Amino acid sequence: MDADFWHERWQKGEIGFHQAQGNPLMQHFWPQMKAPPGATVLVPLCGKSPDLLWLRSRGHRVVGIELSDIAVEAFFAEHEVQYERSAWSGGARYQADGLEIIQGDFFALPEGEFSEIEWVYDRAAVIALPSQLRTRYAEHLLALCPALGGMLIIALDYEPDPQERPPFSVTEDELRRLYGDEFRIECWFREDALADNPNLQKRGLTALHEAVYALERK
Repeated sequence: MDADFWHERWQKGEIGFHQAQGNPLMQHFWPQMKAPPGATVLVPLCGKSPDLLWLRSRGHRVVGIELSDIAVEAFFAEHEVQYERSAWSGGARYQADGLEIIQGDFFALPEGEFSEIEWVYDRAAVIALPSQLRTRYAEHLLALCPALGGMLIIALDYEPDPQERPPFSVTEDELRRLYGDEFRIECWFREDALADNPNLQKRGLTALHEAVYALERK
């Protein structure tokens, strides 16, 4: 989807994808990634997710990327986190203790921007992008983080959706297409999630699964 679509969603408060209590699957499976305390974790397309704070509480430095300034400012206001704001050519940087959110277009960040980052947590990035953008996203993510060693990805997969709106279906086969040349990919968890997603039921889906994938650099 283009930038205007997401700006409009945040302006209208149409953020059904937001999980106010954080993602329980991430909290359960992240320790198994064995990212050491002090490691920096990148969270692309982070919105105002409290997952950022949970990761920080585990001793990580956390860097989020988010297009919407409404989302970023809401995150800091709702969690009463003090920050310093500075400009960059594509938007703004919000820096706090152990935490930074870069507001702007993910694709505008230069290659090698996160040369020190070895870990990524992706719950709302790859499934937010239509198929024609997902390859570009994966390629740019790897270019941003040349030292990337591991990723935890939480994805949805479902029967074809005639509305073609996010969250999009991303299967294990597609993740292997996107990342399989560089990473070993293991599905740690997959369950029926249709009953927990009434908004997606209204779109006429007949099957929906949520899955957790661990990626490790070969």
